Amino acid sequence: MLNAILVMLGLALVIGAVLGWASLKFKVEGDPLVDKIDAILPQTQCGQCGHPGCKPYATAIANGEADINQCPPGGEEGIRKLADLLGREFKPLNAENGTEKPKSVAFIDENTCIGCTLCIQACPVDAISGAAKQMHTIIAPLCTGCELCLAPCPVDCITMEVVKETVDTWKWRYPVIPLKEQSAA
Repeated sequence: MLNAILVMLGLALVIGAVLGWASLKFKVEGDPLVDKIDAILPQTQCGQCGHPGCKPYATAIANGEADINQCPPGGEEGIRKLADLLGREFKPLNAENGTEKPKSVAFIDENTCIGCTLCIQACPVDAISGAAKQMHTIIAPLCTGCELCLAPCPVDCITMEVVKETVDTWKWRYPVIPLKEQSAA
C-alpha cells in the first residue's frame, strides 16, 4: 500500500513538473498590436466608444471590428496616433460617441453627499472612497474623468473639475509607455 502511494506521489510530481515546464515554454502572451493600441488609449474605462473599457476597444480595433475614431477622451490626438500606428487614414471623432473635453476629475461636495454608494458602484477604477451613509471623496490621482459617477448620484453632489496642467499633471495627457517598450525604442 505504501509503495502504491509513493508511486502515485512520484507520478504526480513528474506530471506537475512537466505541466509547469510546458506553461513556461509555451506561455501565451497578449497580442502585441492590441497592447500598442491600448497604450495609446486614455485608460478612462468610460465606455463612450461602445466597449466596456480601453482594452476591449483596442482588441476590437486590432480585429477590424471598430473604427479608430470612437474615443472622445482620446480625442483628435489619440485618433492621429492610432492612424499612424495602424497605417489608416485619419477620421474626425465620431460625434455620436461624445465630444472631446479637457482632462478632468470628479469632485464630491461632501456637505451634500448622503453616502448612498451609487457612485462607488459606478466607478470603473475604484477612485471613490466612502461607506454607506458616510460621506464619500474622490481619490484624484486614480480618477480617470470618465464621468460614470455623475448619472447615478441622486443628489447631484458630483461635479467634474478641469485638471490644470502642471508639472505633476502633464503626464495625464499622454499614455504611459511600459519600460520594456522604452528600451526597445
